Amino acid sequence: MTMTIAPPSLDALARQIQAAQDATRQIEPFTSQLDGFDVPAAYAVAQLVHEARLREGARAVGRKIGFTNPDMWSLYGVRDPVWAHVYDRTVVHVAGRRHVCRLAPFTEPKIEPEIVLHFHRTPPVDADPAALLACIDWVAHAFEIVQSHFPGWKFRAADTVADAALHGALLVGEPQSVARLQPSLRAALAAFSVELVCDGAVREVGVGANVLGSPLAALAHLVGVLARQPQALPLQAGELVTTGTLTTAQPVRAGQTWHTVLRGIDLPGLAVEFVD
Repeated sequence: MTMTIAPPSLDALARQIQAAQDATRQIEPFTSQLDGFDVPAAYAVAQLVHEARLREGARAVGRKIGFTNPDMWSLYGVRDPVWAHVYDRTVVHVAGRRHVCRLAPFTEPKIEPEIVLHFHRTPPVDADPAALLACIDWVAHAFEIVQSHFPGWKFRAADTVADAALHGALLVGEPQSVARLQPSLRAALAAFSVELVCDGAVREVGVGANVLGSPLAALAHLVGVLARQPQALPLQAGELVTTGTLTTAQPVRAGQTWHTVLRGIDLPGLAVEFVD
């Protein structure tokens, strides 16, 4: 007699990825473990993990958007942006424009230069860029440290959603008020450039337009996605959103120092030194 083994439940998958995150270890991608595991199922798993994090005492402080840079899509087999919650435990507001970051809590970490937007009121659905900008009180440059709990960064889109959209940490630079950056901010967000530098060598140059045309366009995409997901809360006043990498993600190791130089927008660069 042949026995049929039931596929793991969404609860079981949520426990599996949460355990991998907590233990800094890697697991087989869910899309390899389970036929038919898709993005909607992955968001359901992510919601279960999110609820567990809140029960543990974490406080959700915003969202991250992943894969807004199409240059990343062919590298990782992803075709659309994804999103995840970020928490008070994973967001660091950097003082003095330089931060020392331990790599021990992360699996296969990479660095991404990004733009963070902070909201003083809830952004409306289907708003134009000017209306979205009116909801933002400050802008900052940041590094996101991303990671993969699937070996070798081999996964499909659904796996990344289940794994918190690969979020590890967000290192937020000095906030700059929208009032100070106006009136050219909207154009500058699309046109500015950023040099990503490691130990004195430029690794890549990115531009604001790399994230779906502009960080504001990436924000509009997220607002629309959240409106179509019944389980997702809309963005709220007081939240921040990091809008995706301006370059490709670059692997990092202990002993390296990375920094950025921004041109065309009045935001200071940021530096991070990685240690074990």
